[in-house]
Order: sequence, then structure tokens, then C-alpha cells
Amino acid sequence: MNLPIFFAGLSMGLSLIVAIGAQNAFVLRQGLRNEHVFAVSLACALSDAVLITLGVTSFGKVASWLPWLDPVMRYGGAAFLVWYGARSLLSALRAGNALSVGASAGPRGLAATLLACLAITWLNPHVYLDTVVLLGTVSTQFAGAEVWFALGAILGSFLFFFALGYGAIWLRPLFARPEAWRLLEAVIALVMWAIALNLLLG
Repeated sequence: MNLPIFFAGLSMGLSLIVAIGAQNAFVLRQGLRNEHVFAVSLACALSDAVLITLGVTSFGKVASWLPWLDPVMRYGGAAFLVWYGARSLLSALRAGNALSVGASAGPRGLAATLLACLAITWLNPHVYLDTVVLLGTVSTQFAGAEVWFALGAILGSFLFFFALGYGAIWLRPLFARPEAWRLLEAVIALVMWAIALNLLLG
């Protein structure tokens, strides 16, 4: 087992997935409402596992057929991360970004909840960029040990989604305050810029 590469995948996966977006907000909201938490967390984690595997196993092969693809994706991914970090920083500077739990809405059935969860996951282009493109691109730096990078990133997804879903109840008082979201968004901005720099430096 290649622990340094495994932990590189784990940290990279966690850094990308922690960014606040539609998918994470959905899981957090389900956790705050205590509805179908296990099913939603598992659906998100398994979806990520499929996409990460696709990116790590296929991106390198495609890049070998199209040599220009790797630098294009590397610089394109870095540009996106710089933009995403700037957007997060801008969000951090604004007030009033508290989470709306929507507790007044009635409970939703399991099938409808999973359908909404899968739609948010698979119809979101950022999910593909994070898992297939960015993680696939970074994995090419670990020739011969991509599987350990992928396993680390997949474990990161499982840890994050289940921690977010089941830990949400303790976060209710915290994320009812706009300043908590602003602090998190500021941290996300720094993480995104650090990953972009890493991509640019190869």
C-alpha cells in the first residue's frame, strides 16, 4: 500500500468535495431534517466512487491518445479553481448566507428523495469537473499508483458525506449564523487556490 499517494487522494478528494454546492447543501439539509440520511449519503458517495474510478482509469489513457488534453485540462482546471475560489471569497464577504433548512415543508418519500439527490449529483457539471477531470488529471502524476490515489479519494467521499449527513444535527446552531458560512467559504477559497497552484506547478 502506498500511503503517501493514498493520503494525497484522500486530502485532494476532501478538499474538492467540501466546497459548498447543491449536492452538499442537499445532504446537509437532509441531515438537519433527519430524513433518509443513510440512503442519501450512500447515493452521493457511490456516485462519486463511480465517477472517480472513471476519471482515474480513463483520463490517463485518453491523455496518452491526445497529448494536448492533459495540459489543457490542467490549466483549464486551475482556471476554474481560481474562479471558484474567488466566488467563494466573494460569498464570504457578503452577509446573510445562512442555511435555509426548509423544515416547514412536509417529509418526502424515499424514492422522491433519492431521485432528487441523483438528479442534483449527475446533472451537475461541477461534479464531473471535480471527479473525472480534476482528480483524473492529478492522478496522472502518480503513474503506476493511481489505484491508491483513487481509493483515497473515494474514502474521502464516503467519510465526508456520512459525516455531513449524520453530523448535521450538531451543526444546526452553527450554520443558522451567517458568519459560520462566511468563514467556511473563506477557507474553501484558500483551499481551491492552493489546489490550482499545485496543478499549475505540476
